[in-house]
Amino acid sequence: MDTIEEFHKTYETETTDIVVNDQKFSLFLPKYLYRFLNPHDILHDFPLWAKIWRASWVLSSYLADRPSDANKRILEIGGGIGLVSIVAATFGHQITLSEYNPDALNFARANAHYNNCPDLPIIHLDWFHPQLKTKFDQIVGSEVAYKETHLNALLKLFKSNLKPDGEIILTWEVRKSAQNLFKFFHAEFDITVSKMSLRSETTTHRIMLMKMHLKK
Repeated sequence: MDTIEEFHKTYETETTDIVVNDQKFSLFLPKYLYRFLNPHDILHDFPLWAKIWRASWVLSSYLADRPSDANKRILEIGGGIGLVSIVAATFGHQITLSEYNPDALNFARANAHYNNCPDLPIIHLDWFHPQLKTKFDQIVGSEVAYKETHLNALLKLFKSNLKPDGEIILTWEVRKSAQNLFKFFHAEFDITVSKMSLRSETTTHRIMLMKMHLKK
Protein backbone atom coordinates (compact mmCIF):
# COMPACT_ATOMS: atom_id res chain seq x y z
CA MET A 1 0.00 0.00 0.00
CA ASP A 2 2.03 2.93 -1.32
CA THR A 3 -0.24 5.94 -0.75
CA ILE A 4 -3.02 7.15 1.52
CA GLU A 5 -5.26 7.31 -1.56
CA GLU A 6 -4.74 3.60 -2.25
CA PHE A 7 -5.33 2.84 1.41
CA HIS A 8 -8.72 4.59 1.37
CA LYS A 9 -9.70 2.82 -1.83
CA THR A 10 -9.06 -0.49 -0.12
CA TYR A 11 -10.56 0.13 3.34
CA GLU A 12 -13.59 1.85 4.84
CA THR A 13 -12.26 3.77 7.81
CA GLU A 14 -13.17 6.09 10.60
CA THR A 15 -10.82 8.44 12.40
CA THR A 16 -10.31 8.77 16.14
CA ASP A 17 -8.29 11.41 17.96
CA ILE A 18 -6.12 10.60 20.95
CA VAL A 19 -4.08 12.95 23.12
CA VAL A 20 -0.89 11.54 24.64
CA ASN A 21 1.19 13.86 26.82
CA ASP A 22 -0.51 16.92 25.34
CA GLN A 23 0.21 15.79 21.77
CA LYS A 24 -2.76 15.04 19.51
CA PHE A 25 -2.74 12.00 17.23
CA SER A 26 -5.38 11.10 14.63
CA LEU A 27 -5.65 7.43 13.76
CA PHE A 28 -7.52 5.48 11.11
CA LEU A 29 -9.52 2.49 12.36
CA PRO A 30 -11.61 0.00 10.37
CA LYS A 31 -15.18 1.26 10.15
CA TYR A 32 -16.50 -2.30 10.03
CA LEU A 33 -14.97 -5.56 11.19
CA TYR A 34 -16.91 -8.02 9.04
CA ARG A 35 -14.36 -8.08 6.20
CA PHE A 36 -11.67 -9.24 8.64
CA LEU A 37 -13.70 -12.08 10.16
CA ASN A 38 -13.57 -15.75 9.22
CA PRO A 39 -17.24 -16.60 8.50
CA HIS A 40 -16.63 -20.25 9.38
CA ASP A 41 -14.97 -19.47 12.73
CA ILE A 42 -15.52 -15.95 14.06
CA LEU A 43 -12.98 -16.36 16.86
CA HIS A 44 -10.17 -17.62 14.60
CA ASP A 45 -7.76 -14.75 14.00
CA PHE A 46 -10.31 -12.28 15.36
CA PRO A 47 -9.04 -8.77 14.46
CA LEU A 48 -7.85 -7.76 17.91
CA TRP A 49 -5.50 -5.34 16.17
CA ALA A 50 -8.42 -3.23 14.92
CA LYS A 51 -8.95 -1.16 18.09
CA ILE A 52 -6.98 1.01 20.46
CA TRP A 53 -6.40 -0.88 23.69
CA ARG A 54 -6.22 1.01 26.96
CA ALA A 55 -2.92 -0.72 27.69
CA SER A 56 -1.54 0.69 24.42
CA TRP A 57 -2.48 4.17 25.53
CA VAL A 58 -0.64 3.66 28.83
CA LEU A 59 2.45 2.24 27.09
CA SER A 60 2.43 5.16 24.66
CA SER A 61 2.35 7.67 27.48
CA TYR A 62 5.07 5.81 29.37
CA LEU A 63 7.43 5.88 26.38
CA ALA A 64 6.61 9.53 25.65
CA ASP A 65 7.68 10.38 29.20
CA ARG A 66 11.03 8.62 28.90
CA PRO A 67 14.04 10.51 27.51
CA SER A 68 14.92 9.45 23.98
CA ASP A 69 18.35 8.08 23.08
CA ALA A 70 19.42 7.97 19.44
CA ASN A 71 21.76 5.07 20.23
CA LYS A 72 19.05 2.81 21.66
CA ARG A 73 16.79 0.77 19.41
CA ILE A 74 13.30 -0.35 20.40
CA LEU A 75 11.15 -3.10 18.87
CA GLU A 76 7.39 -3.06 19.33
CA ILE A 77 5.70 -6.43 18.99
CA GLY A 78 2.03 -6.70 18.01
CA GLY A 79 1.94 -3.06 16.97
CA GLY A 80 -1.61 -3.16 15.58
CA ILE A 81 -2.71 0.11 14.00
CA GLY A 82 0.45 1.82 15.19
CA LEU A 83 -0.38 4.02 18.19
CA VAL A 84 2.55 3.05 20.44
CA SER A 85 5.27 3.27 17.81
CA ILE A 86 3.90 6.47 16.29
CA VAL A 87 3.84 8.17 19.69
CA ALA A 88 7.31 6.88 20.58
CA ALA A 89 8.74 8.03 17.24
CA THR A 90 7.10 11.44 17.62
CA PHE A 91 8.84 11.84 20.99
CA GLY A 92 12.22 10.96 19.48
CA HIS A 93 12.64 7.23 20.10
CA GLN A 94 14.29 4.95 17.54
CA ILE A 95 11.51 2.37 17.34
CA THR A 96 10.53 -0.32 14.85
CA LEU A 97 6.89 -1.43 14.66
CA SER A 98 6.29 -5.12 13.97
CA GLU A 99 3.05 -6.92 13.17
CA TYR A 100 1.95 -10.21 11.66
CA ASN A 101 -1.45 -9.32 10.19
CA PRO A 102 -1.19 -7.75 6.68
CA ASP A 103 -4.25 -5.53 7.17
CA ALA A 104 -2.87 -4.23 10.45
CA LEU A 105 0.40 -3.44 8.69
CA ASN A 106 -1.49 -1.42 6.08
CA PHE A 107 -3.31 0.56 8.78
CA ALA A 108 -0.05 1.13 10.67
CA ARG A 109 1.67 2.47 7.55
CA ALA A 110 -1.25 4.77 6.74
CA ASN A 111 -1.39 6.05 10.30
CA ALA A 112 2.35 6.64 10.38
CA HIS A 113 2.14 8.79 7.23
CA TYR A 114 -0.96 10.61 8.50
CA ASN A 115 0.81 11.48 11.77
CA ASN A 116 4.01 12.74 10.17
CA CYS A 117 6.09 9.62 10.81
CA PRO A 118 6.72 8.49 7.21
CA ASP A 119 10.15 7.07 8.09
CA LEU A 120 8.93 4.87 10.95
CA PRO A 121 10.22 1.33 10.24
CA ILE A 122 7.23 -1.02 9.96
CA ILE A 123 7.96 -4.71 9.42
CA HIS A 124 6.18 -8.03 9.16
CA LEU A 125 7.13 -10.33 12.05
CA ASP A 126 6.00 -13.90 12.59
CA TRP A 127 6.79 -14.81 16.19
CA PHE A 128 7.01 -18.50 15.24
CA HIS A 129 9.45 -17.89 12.40
CA PRO A 130 11.26 -14.63 13.21
CA GLN A 131 13.90 -13.50 10.76
CA LEU A 132 15.26 -10.54 12.67
CA LYS A 133 19.00 -10.03 12.48
CA THR A 134 19.06 -7.14 14.96
CA LYS A 135 19.28 -7.20 18.73
CA PHE A 136 17.32 -4.45 20.46
CA ASP A 137 17.87 -2.45 23.63
CA GLN A 138 14.16 -2.66 24.41
CA ILE A 139 11.24 -4.78 23.27
CA VAL A 140 7.80 -3.40 24.10
CA GLY A 141 4.23 -4.56 23.62
CA SER A 142 0.69 -4.08 24.89
CA GLU A 143 -1.98 -6.76 25.25
CA VAL A 144 0.24 -9.41 23.68
CA ALA A 145 -0.70 -13.08 23.47
CA TYR A 146 -1.77 -15.22 26.38
CA LYS A 147 -1.87 -18.60 24.62
CA GLU A 148 0.92 -20.87 25.81
CA THR A 149 2.04 -21.53 22.23
CA HIS A 150 2.42 -17.79 21.70
CA LEU A 151 4.30 -17.36 24.97
CA ASN A 152 6.84 -20.01 24.00
CA ALA A 153 7.39 -18.25 20.68
CA LEU A 154 7.78 -14.90 22.42
CA LEU A 155 10.30 -16.32 24.86
CA LYS A 156 12.49 -17.48 21.98
CA LEU A 157 12.09 -14.12 20.27
CA PHE A 158 13.06 -12.24 23.42
CA LYS A 159 16.12 -14.37 24.06
CA SER A 160 17.26 -14.13 20.44
CA ASN A 161 16.66 -10.43 19.83
CA LEU A 162 17.10 -8.66 23.17
CA LYS A 163 20.55 -7.42 24.08
CA PRO A 164 21.98 -9.08 27.23
CA ASP A 165 21.41 -5.92 29.27
CA GLY A 166 18.18 -5.05 27.45
CA GLU A 167 14.71 -4.45 28.84
CA ILE A 168 11.25 -5.73 27.95
CA ILE A 169 8.21 -3.60 28.77
CA LEU A 170 4.72 -5.09 28.51
CA THR A 171 1.38 -3.56 29.48
CA TRP A 172 -2.02 -5.14 29.84
CA GLU A 173 -5.36 -4.44 31.47
CA VAL A 174 -5.83 -6.33 34.71
CA ARG A 175 -7.63 -9.60 34.12
CA LYS A 176 -7.16 -13.11 35.40
CA SER A 177 -5.70 -14.51 32.18
CA ALA A 178 -3.00 -11.84 32.15
CA GLN A 179 -1.38 -13.48 35.19
CA ASN A 180 -0.09 -16.14 32.80
CA LEU A 181 2.45 -13.65 31.49
CA PHE A 182 4.07 -13.15 34.86
CA LYS A 183 4.04 -16.82 35.77
CA PHE A 184 5.45 -17.93 32.42
CA PHE A 185 8.34 -15.47 32.18
CA HIS A 186 9.34 -15.48 35.83
CA ALA A 187 11.77 -18.39 35.43
CA GLU A 188 13.85 -16.59 32.78
CA PHE A 189 13.54 -12.93 33.77
CA ASP A 190 13.78 -10.62 36.74
CA ILE A 191 10.41 -8.90 36.75
CA THR A 192 8.98 -5.78 38.34
CA VAL A 193 5.30 -4.89 38.01
CA SER A 194 3.70 -1.47 38.45
CA LYS A 195 0.00 -0.71 38.64
CA MET A 196 -1.39 2.30 36.79
CA SER A 197 -4.85 3.78 36.50
CA LEU A 198 -6.59 5.08 33.41
CA ARG A 199 -9.64 7.13 34.34
CA SER A 200 -12.67 8.04 32.29
CA GLU A 201 -15.66 10.07 33.41
CA THR A 202 -17.37 7.00 34.83
CA THR A 203 -14.76 4.26 35.24
CA THR A 204 -11.23 3.62 36.41
CA HIS A 205 -9.30 0.94 34.53
CA ARG A 206 -6.31 -0.74 36.12
CA ILE A 207 -3.34 -1.29 33.84
CA MET A 208 -0.27 -3.35 34.69
CA LEU A 209 3.18 -2.39 33.41
CA MET A 210 5.74 -5.19 33.58
CA LYS A 211 9.48 -4.67 33.13
CA MET A 212 11.66 -7.71 32.50
CA HIS A 213 15.42 -8.21 32.41
CA LEU A 214 17.15 -11.48 31.58
CA LYS A 215 18.45 -13.19 34.67
CA LYS A 216 22.24 -13.18 34.94
